[in-house]
Amino acid sequence: MRNIIFKILLIASLLFLTGFVYAWITGIPGLTGPLLTGFFVSLAISFYGHGKLKKFAYTIWIFAAVTVSMNYPQFFRQIGDFDLKKSIVPLLQIIMFGMGSQLSIKNFADVIRMPRGVIVGIVCQFTIMPIVGVSVARAFGFPPEIAAGIILVGCSPSGLASNVMSFIARANLALAVTLTAVATLLAPLMTPLLMKLLAGQYVPIDFWSMMLSIVNIVILPIVAGLIFNAIGYGLTRWKSIVIQAFVYLLIIIAKNFLNFQINDVPLQQFLSSTAMDMLWFSLLPIVAALIFRYYARGRKGWLDKVMSFVSMLGIGVIITIITAAGRDSLMAIGLALILACLIHNLAGYFLGYWICRLLRMDEKSCRTIALEVGMQNGGLASGIALEMGKVETIGLAAAVFGPMMNVTGSSLATWWRGKTEPETGESNEGSN
Repeated sequence: MRNIIFKILLIASLLFLTGFVYAWITGIPGLTGPLLTGFFVSLAISFYGHGKLKKFAYTIWIFAAVTVSMNYPQFFRQIGDFDLKKSIVPLLQIIMFGMGSQLSIKNFADVIRMPRGVIVGIVCQFTIMPIVGVSVARAFGFPPEIAAGIILVGCSPSGLASNVMSFIARANLALAVTLTAVATLLAPLMTPLLMKLLAGQYVPIDFWSMMLSIVNIVILPIVAGLIFNAIGYGLTRWKSIVIQAFVYLLIIIAKNFLNFQINDVPLQQFLSSTAMDMLWFSLLPIVAALIFRYYARGRKGWLDKVMSFVSMLGIGVIITIITAAGRDSLMAIGLALILACLIHNLAGYFLGYWICRLLRMDEKSCRTIALEVGMQNGGLASGIALEMGKVETIGLAAAVFGPMMNVTGSSLATWWRGKTEPETGESNEGSN
C-alpha cells in the first residue's frame, strides 16, 4: 500500500511538471507558481518511498520553499510589524548550538593526532574557494553587492553538511569533523580578513564589526553547545568541566570588551551585554544539560535527531526568507547566479581533491578535504550579509549555493560510496 501511494505521488509530480511546462509556454498567468510548487512537494514526498532517493528529499523541499517564496514573497517578508529577516541570526545561533552539542574538546585534540590532514584542509579551505569566488565574480561581471556575496560564500568555513557527505562517501569522518570545527573557530579572523582583501573593491568591509558578528553568530553558540556536551552526556570529569567553563567565560568577556573598545559603547551597556551573554551562552546551556541528563539519561541518539531536524528546518526557513527578500534581484540575474554558484561549488570539489592527490594523501583524506572545501556554510554567509544590512543582495549567493551544494555533494558522495572501498588511511572510527 505504501509503495502504491508513493508511485501515485511520483506520477502526480510528473503531471504537475507537465502542467507547469504547458502554462509557462502558453503564458497562462497565475498557474506556473502553484504547479511548480505542486511538482516539488509531490516529488519530495514520493522520494521518501525510495531508499536511494530519500536523502534528496530535503533538497527538493528547499526547492519547493524557494518556489513559494519567489511567487508569494509578501508572506515571507513580514508578519504584522515583525520583519522576518530579524529571525535569521537567532536561527543561525540555534543551528550553531546544535553543532557545538555534537562536539567535544576531543575533536580539537584530533588536530594533534592528524596534523597534516588538518593543515592541508584548512589551507585549501581558506585559499581555493575565496580565489575561485573572486574569479567567478569578475568573469560574470555581476553588480558589486552580488559579486561580494559570491566572495563571501567562498570566504566562509565549511558547515555540518560536509560531515554528513563525508560519512556517505566513506571518507575520513574524524578529519571532516575536526576540519569543520577548526575552520569555524578560525572564521572570526579569516572571513573578515579575506573579505577585506578580496571584496573591499565591491563593498565597504568593516573588519572588526564583521569579526564581532561572526563571534556572536558562531563562536558563542558553539561554546554553549560544548558546555551542553560536556555536562549533558556525563562523559567529562567535573574538573575538566570547570576549566572549560572558566575559559568560555573569558571568551564571552573578551568579546564584549572588544566591542566596548572598538565601538566605544557605554560601560553600562558593556556590563549588561556581558551579563546577557553569560545567561544565554553559559547558564542556560548548563541548566538545559542538567535537565537533559536527568530526564533523557544522556541518550545522544535522541538529541542528534532533534537537532538535525531543527537545523534542517532552520536552514530552510533562512533560505526562504532571503529568497523572498531578494526576489527582484534574483529575477534579474537568477540563471547567471545559479551557473556562477555551480562553477564555484564544483571547482571546490575538483581542486580540493586533486591538490590532495598531488600531495600524495590517502584517498579517504582526499575525499574529505574535497567535500570540506566545496561545501561552505551558507547559513553563516547569510547571517553576515544580514548584519551588513544587505541580505537582499549580498545574501543571495548563499541562498542559491546552499541547496545546490546539497544536490552536488550528496551526488558526489553517493558516487564515491559506490566505488571500490578506498585504501585505509585515517579511519572513520577515529571519530568515535
